[in-house]
Amino acid sequence: MGFKCGIVGLPNVGKSTLFNALTRTAAAQAENYPFCTIEPNVGEVAMPEPRLMKLAEIAGSKEIIPARMNFVDIAGLVKGASQGEGLGNQFLATIREVDAVAYVLRCFVDEDITHVAGTIDPLSDLETVETELMLADIESLEKRKANVEKKARSGDKDAKAAVGLIDLALEQLNAGMPARFAKVAPEDAKAWRMLQLLTSKPVLFICNVDEASASDGNALSAAVVERAKAEGAQAVVISAKIESEVAVLEDEEQAEFLETMGLEEPGLNRVIRAGFDLLGLQTYFTAGPKEARAWTVRSATAPQAAGVIHGDFEKGFIRAETIAYQDYVAHNGESGAREAGKVRQEGKEYVVQDGDVMHFKFNV
Repeated sequence: MGFKCGIVGLPNVGKSTLFNALTRTAAAQAENYPFCTIEPNVGEVAMPEPRLMKLAEIAGSKEIIPARMNFVDIAGLVKGASQGEGLGNQFLATIREVDAVAYVLRCFVDEDITHVAGTIDPLSDLETVETELMLADIESLEKRKANVEKKARSGDKDAKAAVGLIDLALEQLNAGMPARFAKVAPEDAKAWRMLQLLTSKPVLFICNVDEASASDGNALSAAVVERAKAEGAQAVVISAKIESEVAVLEDEEQAEFLETMGLEEPGLNRVIRAGFDLLGLQTYFTAGPKEARAWTVRSATAPQAAGVIHGDFEKGFIRAETIAYQDYVAHNGESGAREAGKVRQEGKEYVVQDGDVMHFKFNV
């Protein structure tokens, strides 16, 4: 569905190395100098999904098509980016287009890799990035406020509501808090998103550690994890260097390599899953002899989920034959689930649940 998670951070923290590993390509340069990523690189990655493999096995599917999401490797930000320093303007323009933000934070010491600030402090790096984003949000809001206030005085109801939200955002930002912490009423959620605030996007902290710390982290990553807990955010500890090596190995070689490193799975799997969670995404499945496929939705009714496959499915929706994943597996497929009375006929008001196996009936 085109969901995008932006990979951001200061120069030389491992953004491009992580991106290369995520996409199994060398499309993004990973060199030891600032601004090596000049244009934003976009990579599409598959969601690790053991359930899909099981469904394909039961259904005898010839093809397996996983759910996917996009990661965007964005040019490194430096202090002063909100005023155009470095590649600031380009950075800020690109980050407006993503749905969520993954902060890559350097949690390793390596004298051969220059740090733009001259010291290793991931929390300070985080504050540098967020401060620049907050300053950019403040400037954006102040520029549009006068025009919105003028419309509000003329009686425009939408403009009146927007003024209140702009004031709320400015109060939050001027207090040194990202806009994502503001308490916004559910009925104002859409208008809030229309403000396109950089700091209103959900965030994930990725702690890039040295190879020896890949399994348990280190003191630097522990500080980031504590910060994430305090904010109710997620944090993932990985070694981008290890992930770049693992990414080019075949499955059997991967398993052996990970075992020697004391790791159960590639850290990238955790990053991708965390990205899905961050975006509030869930998965439903279609399965048959031709293909088993995972489809990605946010909270969606059955017709809306059908529309992800094709617009005609939503327009002409009649009903959705639905089987819970556990029932599909327990009864060895659709026929067994049907015999056991586990196939449900769901209508237009049904809200799709993660793991549903669905077959849509429609008429156009």
